[in-house]
Amino acid sequence: MGWTIDDVTRAVARAQERMGSLEQELNEADSRLGDGDTGSMLARVVERMSATDLAQAADVGAALGLLARSTLSATGSSLGTLIATALMTMSRQTKGQAEVAWADLSGLLSAARDAMIARGGAQLGDKTVLDALDAVASAISGQDDGSAVATKARAAAHEALDRFRAQPCRIGRARMFPEKSVGSDDPGMLAFVRMTDAIAVAPNAATAS
Repeated sequence: MGWTIDDVTRAVARAQERMGSLEQELNEADSRLGDGDTGSMLARVVERMSATDLAQAADVGAALGLLARSTLSATGSSLGTLIATALMTMSRQTKGQAEVAWADLSGLLSAARDAMIARGGAQLGDKTVLDALDAVASAISGQDDGSAVATKARAAAHEALDRFRAQPCRIGRARMFPEKSVGSDDPGMLAFVRMTDAIAVAPNAATAS
């Protein structure tokens, strides 16, 4: 068993539901380190994704490609561009697949991470969304059960957020005042963790939602 277009559609719906309470939290987190608009940007992206009809997609790869294009049409921000890059990378690797094995998800996330590094210029350890993504990709490696993947993904995302909170940001505007970023969550990483909480649910719970 694996995940399909229907699972992607449900994941988008859960993300949209979560954004109702998340937008302000992310904006407040970003106001301490950046422009204060991460939540608003992500809300636009998720809203555009939610309005995208994935039923027209021929396979999982095509569905992810549609979401990537929706992201780009919603924002030109650096984080939005990275999200679109990750989705497009995963789209290419799942082209022609009606169902993707859970065991393949770690490799897909790792490929997305590498593409985001190449596109954005940040490195692992800079205290960005990449560090949380890398932690999840590592934690779910070798897992072929959807429930185990969900549990391990959530735990790894939170562990990364907690671990990097005490470290300074090394890229972006926050790098100019690293002492201010110590003790604060990177807003992109925080967004990833909150979205992981919303999306990473056991397959039986996903069907019931």
